[in-house]
Amino acid sequence: MMFLPTTMEEVKKLGWNYLDIILISGDTYIDSSYNGTALIGKWLYKHGFKVGIIAQPDINSDIDIKRLGEPKLYWAVSAGCVDSMVANYTATKKKRRSDDFTPGGENTKRPDRASIAYTNLIKRYFKNSEAPIVLGGIEASLRRITHYDYWSNNLRRPLIFDAKADILSYGMGEKSMLELARAIRDKKDWRDIRGLSYISKEIKEGYLELPSYENCVKDKKEFIKAFETFYHNCDSILSKGLYQKCGDRYLIQNPPSENFSSRELDAIYSMDFERDVHPYYKKMGEVRALDTIKTSVTTHRGCYGECNFCAIAIHQGRTVISRTEDSIVDEVKEITKMKKFKGNIADVGGPTANMYQVECKKKLKFGACQDRRCLYPQKCPALKIDHSKQIDLLKRLKGIDKIKKIFIASGIRYDMILDDKKCGQMYMEEIIKDHVSGQMKIAPEHTEDKVLSLMGKQGKAPLKEFKEKFYQINKKLGKKQFLTYYLIAAHPGCNEKDMLDLKRFASAELRVNPEQVQIFTPTPSTYSTLMYYTEMDPFTGKKLFVEKDNGKKQKQKDILIPRENNKRR
Repeated sequence: MMFLPTTMEEVKKLGWNYLDIILISGDTYIDSSYNGTALIGKWLYKHGFKVGIIAQPDINSDIDIKRLGEPKLYWAVSAGCVDSMVANYTATKKKRRSDDFTPGGENTKRPDRASIAYTNLIKRYFKNSEAPIVLGGIEASLRRITHYDYWSNNLRRPLIFDAKADILSYGMGEKSMLELARAIRDKKDWRDIRGLSYISKEIKEGYLELPSYENCVKDKKEFIKAFETFYHNCDSILSKGLYQKCGDRYLIQNPPSENFSSRELDAIYSMDFERDVHPYYKKMGEVRALDTIKTSVTTHRGCYGECNFCAIAIHQGRTVISRTEDSIVDEVKEITKMKKFKGNIADVGGPTANMYQVECKKKLKFGACQDRRCLYPQKCPALKIDHSKQIDLLKRLKGIDKIKKIFIASGIRYDMILDDKKCGQMYMEEIIKDHVSGQMKIAPEHTEDKVLSLMGKQGKAPLKEFKEKFYQINKKLGKKQFLTYYLIAAHPGCNEKDMLDLKRFASAELRVNPEQVQIFTPTPSTYSTLMYYTEMDPFTGKKLFVEKDNGKKQKQKDILIPRENNKRR
């Protein structure tokens, strides 16, 4: 299988008369493991199902949505790789002009609240369809319970209610979507499949109750209670099922899908991908996202960093599952066979690059701790950080024929490097010597300990130590490279004084004028968004300053990057 079919002509060429599953996506169809729709589609195809894709359908016409007919088993709807409201609007609610996942780059193809829009589109033109509609992807995953929506500035019901869909698959959906396909095909009950949510008129015995949607709306403390119960039931080993009342019905959330093994992850990423845009969409224009993902390789899933503004722990999980070294090497060898391959691998990593093959053995056996985090406020002694396997992997990759450069573009936790007394220095020397080009990107996010604490990140001391080591190693290697710092303005608890202090620290200690600064965006299902909505610190219950005026948010950013500098760039 090369590309999955997008037209009936392609379906016929495969010798098929119908499709079992039709995937709808807010992104164009890039046949890559970095495209969740393509990944799920290829996984279902690998297990014997006939699958097609409709990317970015026109919601004002039946032309696209009817192109493949009606699926035999189910429709699968995803807003794309990014929540559609994040993709369409800036942190100050201005419409984005560009979209890297749309041919031609113009932001005209992805509707607001795409999961709802696409579900409505299906229901409008397939009124008598017996095939259920299944929501998936990150938009569905992070909006699966009552959640704060920044763009409407209120609490919204679980997405499945507003979309009027039948089923929602949350988290990394390969297992749940495959089990669902088999259950529907075999006419078996799917309601106990892990990783699925659905609407019921009755509660499910043994599941934990969340405060109702109505109570969350009435009382912010009830919403905090609901979120914390939800957050602590995302681990595949320890979590229980949940239910939440909405009106006279209930959201039922089954426990998360079981963790993948390394071999299972190898099987997923070893599938054949064209690493290109499907010809049907390619003729519509260039897709900028392809530049990065065409030669990028995923080494692992999950992140135990648990930054409060990040939703990876909710979507991918707090447990890092790594692919085997041989599987990654084999994938890079396949990339070198591509036409016009120039010798560079754009990225080798995951949510955090240097978490590859670093995980707590206790967590892998018994589940994530409920009463503490792995890296905050200090690293847990049970987590043994050792970068030796990452060093070995990078050395093997460098030795592959036709490889000129292996880049690490994914985030790197510099506090983990400093903690690794045995191999941390070697890892730094390895990446500085061979895996960055001119600059290394790190994400301290802020420098003031008060704000960093609210972000769930350690204080500024590790940043200063890392910066000194970085330049020492560059000097030792005869390199003239520098650090680029990603920073956040207007995070809950951050005021203008904090930004002025950040600027002074950056100038005096880091010797830089920051260039990579973004205004905090309250995205669904993060602790920082919880703080933004409730104006409370959920860990202490104390009142919290939160900047909600968009002009003043911009002013915080302007303290670091004056607007005239922005215009010049």
